[in-house]
Amino acid sequence: MADGLENSLTHQEEALLEPFVTSLDSPIFGLRNLPEVVKGALFSRYSRSDKDLRRILLDEFIKAPEADFSRIVGGSTQDGEQIVAIQQAEAFYDRVLVGYGDDSVAELGGAHLACEGISNIAAKALEDSRLGISPLEKSTRYVPFNRKVNGRYRYHREASIMASSHASLYEATLDHLFETYTTLVEPLLAWVQSCTPKDANTSDRAYYNATRAKALDLLRGLLPMATLTNVGLFGNGRAFEYLLVKLAASPHAEVHALGASMQEALDQMIPSFVKRSKSERGLQYARYLSTNRDRTQHLTQKRLATSALPPPSHVQLVEYDPDAEAKVIAAILYPHSDLAFEQLLIEATELSVAEREEIIQTYVGDRASRFHRPGRAFEETYYTFDVLADLGAYRDLHRHRVLTQERQRYTVRHGHMIPPELEEAGLAEPYRNALEKAAETTEWIAQDLPIASQYVVPFAYRVRWRMKLNLREVYHFVELRSARQGHPTYRAIAQEMYRLIQHVHPTLVASMHFVDMESYALERLAAEQKIDLKLEQRQG
Repeated sequence: MADGLENSLTHQEEALLEPFVTSLDSPIFGLRNLPEVVKGALFSRYSRSDKDLRRILLDEFIKAPEADFSRIVGGSTQDGEQIVAIQQAEAFYDRVLVGYGDDSVAELGGAHLACEGISNIAAKALEDSRLGISPLEKSTRYVPFNRKVNGRYRYHREASIMASSHASLYEATLDHLFETYTTLVEPLLAWVQSCTPKDANTSDRAYYNATRAKALDLLRGLLPMATLTNVGLFGNGRAFEYLLVKLAASPHAEVHALGASMQEALDQMIPSFVKRSKSERGLQYARYLSTNRDRTQHLTQKRLATSALPPPSHVQLVEYDPDAEAKVIAAILYPHSDLAFEQLLIEATELSVAEREEIIQTYVGDRASRFHRPGRAFEETYYTFDVLADLGAYRDLHRHRVLTQERQRYTVRHGHMIPPELEEAGLAEPYRNALEKAAETTEWIAQDLPIASQYVVPFAYRVRWRMKLNLREVYHFVELRSARQGHPTYRAIAQEMYRLIQHVHPTLVASMHFVDMESYALERLAAEQKIDLKLEQRQG
């Protein structure tokens, strides 16, 4: 019998429940073999009932004729009948959910979604979501992007451009970028291997993967924002609902169409949790976002029309808190005292340098790896950076979500970056020519279609974005992104962020022991050798 239930289970009830819970008697158990809509509605009832969750599942779902539970979870029916049953039962679950006005209810159901063959413009729109959505994108480091489908390179043919007089120029320019990429892959791989010959301790697999990754890293700057990619998403209903609204507010037609397709897919998986995105409320919200963006853009252009671009600057620390140490120390002491935070701030300001260092070092402790991150007291102070780097680096760093990131438009105005290795290999000229041709096409199309012209911009061109993050995230961000296996361009950004913070707050980053300030010929080699070791252990 299930001791966790106020009313014990009969043998028949145990048989009914067993397929859907990981334990019949433990107070800690999981749900399984249930559609998302059932789990969401079940937890909604859980918060407003004194019953055990298993009892709610039995009484209000499994045994409720209106729920049509046996057909929904499959039973002996065919898959098609199960889908129909789920759709027919939506009205029942809507009534269960209707009494819960809190938007957090929509976080109780989730879905996996694949978005394939979308441009990098669209991919970034998806990945702008910070909370509730976990994206995973096709890698430019491990996958070459020179495959053709039906004789055509895989890039988005933007509708407004293809309907304009710029169509042939657009395709010719992007074809040239992909052809240059394709032409350079093999000679660049040969050059990389000639500069870094394989040693006796490195397997053929690890060596080839590391050198190939290096070659693809060096060439990714040729890929335009129109390049088609795949993005997998996992998220809860609330996050998907907001994402769909944001996609509807986008200035890009492709992103609008993507949102509509995602809505259609999610309506078949978690319809009760994303229905508001297509309601009048959702449409009004999308119009609000779109209108405010357009008005702010117009006002900005009007106010700053005569302002000249500043000299290029790699990474700037534009804002930090001069009282950061005292605030962090007060936050460290706070959970271990009975004093108000204001009192602790006063205490912290009166400490000597040695006393401050002792408190911070004690709090951080002995970090054996970068995974040992300081606690929440380090969230008390923030840093704002203005970063100007190539789009390739931006795409990598954009993945971080526990911070504020906001980019400017994709443009060729800030110039491009050519990896020094291409110069050394004697392959820089075709690379440079393709980039410059793309810049000319971008500016030409922008005269008529400024928004759509962003699809032409190659990853080698620089984009400006701001990052605001707290000290705790700085530890994670800098130590992760400076690691050896990272791309050199974003490693340089992480390293510079560390230098800038160390200059203003040396005590706060004194325990940041895992920042790698070195440079490497084959960034991925050590990681590939670790994979070899794991493979050997598994075979053993």
